[in-house]
Order: sequence, then structure tokens, then C-alpha cells
Amino acid sequence: MIFPRASGILLHPTSLPGEFGIGDLGPSAYEFVDFLARSKQTYWQILPLGPTGYGDSPYQSFSAFAGNTNLISPEVLVEEELLTQEEIDDKPDFPEDRVDFGKVIDWKSSLLKKAYERFRLTGNVDLRSSFESFAQNVAWWLEDYALFRAIKSSQDQKIWLEWDEPLRLRHQDALQKAHEELLDEILAQKFYQFLFFKQWSHLKNYANGKGIKIIGDIPIFISFDSADVWCDPSQFKLNEDGSPKVVSGVPPDYFSKTGQLWGNPIYDWDKMRSEGFRWWLKRVQFTLKTVDILRIDHFRGFAASWEVPGVDETAENGEWVSVPGSDLFSTLKFALGDLPIVVEDLGEITPDVEELRDGFGFPGMRILQFAFGGDANSRDLPHNYLRHCVAYTGTHDNDTTVGWFRSQAGADSTRDDDEIPKELDFCLSYLKSDGDEIHWDFIRAVWASVADTAIAPMQDLLGLGNEARMNLPATTSGNWNWRCNSDDLSEEISARLKMLTEIYGRN
Repeated sequence: MIFPRASGILLHPTSLPGEFGIGDLGPSAYEFVDFLARSKQTYWQILPLGPTGYGDSPYQSFSAFAGNTNLISPEVLVEEELLTQEEIDDKPDFPEDRVDFGKVIDWKSSLLKKAYERFRLTGNVDLRSSFESFAQNVAWWLEDYALFRAIKSSQDQKIWLEWDEPLRLRHQDALQKAHEELLDEILAQKFYQFLFFKQWSHLKNYANGKGIKIIGDIPIFISFDSADVWCDPSQFKLNEDGSPKVVSGVPPDYFSKTGQLWGNPIYDWDKMRSEGFRWWLKRVQFTLKTVDILRIDHFRGFAASWEVPGVDETAENGEWVSVPGSDLFSTLKFALGDLPIVVEDLGEITPDVEELRDGFGFPGMRILQFAFGGDANSRDLPHNYLRHCVAYTGTHDNDTTVGWFRSQAGADSTRDDDEIPKELDFCLSYLKSDGDEIHWDFIRAVWASVADTAIAPMQDLLGLGNEARMNLPATTSGNWNWRCNSDDLSEEISARLKMLTEIYGRN
């Protein structure tokens, strides 16, 4: 698909401002859409919207289809008379600039239970009808997910591999008994998903009405502790007891000298192909109803996957195993038509990955922050960009631009004492910059480039340092918790972004 010349901002909804401990789908989300529209932006890029598990990573979700109920807006539930103002005012003392996930999950869970109890007693026919219609339309994933979450709750949130064998291996009598005993919690889980998708649908429609398209994110891999793996184990390379034979990761790279051990189970691609990639068809089709454009994370994994023995503790001893990506995307294109897909083609990119990407016309990514470690031939320098690509100042996995500019060897950088000053000298010379507003220099360079699509994380728009980094790859704690302040969406920043967008023809 060919994308128009345009630009946008990367900001996950959890990072939106607000008084309820985490960004949500309430008023602040609509204010952000208005900010994008005033600034002449076309895209709002987000991270995956699924319910997060261990480590709070949106890339480790309990489901490839369900929504993160921590994003449900308490204020909207008050408007719908499912909560009272007094109930949402009685909140913990949340930090303003960080998400305390533990505190948020406990409080939001208690609110959602109250909302469900009111729903059970409601005489609102329209609300009940809307819920029943939603539950029927998505029953093909909702039934399994609700049962999974209900059992997980009854098992003190243990991963499903630690459940007793009858439940772990899905014996039908055990599943039937669980369904009968946990029926109320199953209905509650369905209701929470109804609330999420209702609020998300309203927000997306509002954004589209303002000319803003949502770029969603679809991780290539699925969390092991998910409804998808538990309910459909034949799609994955597992041992007889359910444990993974091999897990995902990447070899040593820019981010980590021992590689990144993600730990996700690997797909049984032969089995998937024999079934016409039915699981992937459902996943992509459903996600494209939720967002307008898909960014596929770790695209090189569709040409070959780095498979690490399930018992290993680092990703160093993996091997590349071929994946039938061409067959998959041919099937998707035949079923769904022209695919609005952007691919994350970073890391070790080989000719087969480029052939797969270019054969289907998917734009890849260019990251300005990667541009200055080599010479004038770097693919990430703006003068080497292609029109058909998406150019970023940095991504959610990078440090902020200011953080990168100020980084020191051995702290949060894989560069050494010789590499850092060389990169900075090259950067300042290339951009004709004194470094005082390096974040705006980066934005200008990307916006001015020939790339059809230009994206900057919100942190770069605000000129924030390392304290605002969203994620440090190969770490499992302290990530994903950065948030905007309520006064960050200023008219001054909006006007400056609008000016650059108009100057470089991206409006």
C-alpha cells in the first residue's frame, strides 16, 4: 500500500495524562486527538492494546484479541451510571508522571467489579442488548478468553502451565466444571471487554472524524501465558506437558550483547499453513477493525525465526529457522485485499527479509537515532531514505532523543567511550546543530526527508531525557510507565509542530 506524505506522533494510551493513575480512553484521549488535529497531524501511533501480564509489557499480552481493561475510563462509566462520582473520587494517591501498575490494577479492578454489579441489576434494555450483541459477535475469541481469565483468577493468577493437569491440558470434564463454578466471573470478564471495546470504538470514530488515523501494533509473537496458547496449543511448538520446546528472541545486537530472550512460544508454521493460516487470518482481520493501519513488530521473524531452546536463559544459543512468510501474506492479501501494513524491519536484515517486504509492498522503518554510528552510506541517514518508508526520530525501544544525545557508556548505552563522541560529532555536523534543541533538530530532519511517513515519539516533541524512556530492551522491570503531564499538550508545541508539518508538505 502507498501511503500519502504525512506525519504523526507515537504515544501509547497508558501515557496520556489524567488523575486516575494511568492514561485511559476518557477525556484526555480526546484532548490528545484534538492536539493532533490542531497540529496538522495524520497519525496517532500506539503500542498493542492487549491486557498486559508479567512486566506490564504491551508485547506480552494475555490475548491477541482482548483489550486492556486498565484503559477503561472511570469518567465515562460515571456518565453511563455504572459508577458514581464518589466512587471514582475515592482513589489512591497516584504518581502524576508514572504508572504504578500494581496500584492501578488493584483499584481499577475494584471499580470494574462495581460497574459489573450495577450492570447485573440494571433495567437498561439498550445496554443489555448492546452487551449481548457484542458477546455474540466476538464469541469466537471471547468465550475462551473469559474462561481463561476466570480460571486464572481462581488459581491465584498462576501461569496456566502450573494449573492441575486436567485444566492445563483442557480435559473436557474439567473445563465444564470450571465453566459452571466460575460462571459469574466469566460473565464479568465478558462485560469488561464490552466496556473496553465500546470506549475504544467511540474514541477511534472521533479520531477518524478529525482526520486522524490510528497506527496499531501487532506483535509477531504471543505470550506463553495467554488464552491463545492455552486454548489452541497445536498452533505452537510445545512439549507434551505444555511447556515450550523453543522460545523467541533475537541474537546479540545494538540493544544487548547476549541477545534478547523474549520467551514467547514459537508457532508451528507447518501446522498453520496446513490449516490455511486460520489463526492469523482471524487475528489480522480483527485487529484491522480496531485500528486503521498495522505496524508488524519484528517483521524479520516472518522470513526466519530465532529459535532458542526452551531451557536457555539467554538468546545466544539460538538458530535461524525458516518461516513461510510469503505464503502467509499471500493468504492474507487474497482474503483481505490490499493490506495497510507497516513493518518493523530493524536488526539483522537479510536479502530474504527485504524480498518478503518489497514483494508485498510493505514500507519499512528508518530510525534517525541509528544513523550516526557509521558513515554517509547509513540507511538511517535522511539523504538515503526511500519515499516508501516510515521515518522515526526514535521508537518506544530507543532512548529519547535528548537521552540518547546525553547518554554515557556503560549506563544505558551499548556504545563505548570512543563511539559516543564520534556519533555526536557526526550528528551535530550532519544536522548543522549546536545541540541546544537536538530533539527539534531530529524532528525537522525526519519531517524534511523524502519518507512518505514521519513519526516522532511524544517524548521527543517535549524534549525529555532518559527519565522518560518507555522501554529498555532486554530488561524486565521499570518499563512502560512514563506519562505525560496535563500541561504538555501546549499551544506552543502544537504551533511549532504544525509549522514544520506545513513547511514540509505533510499536512
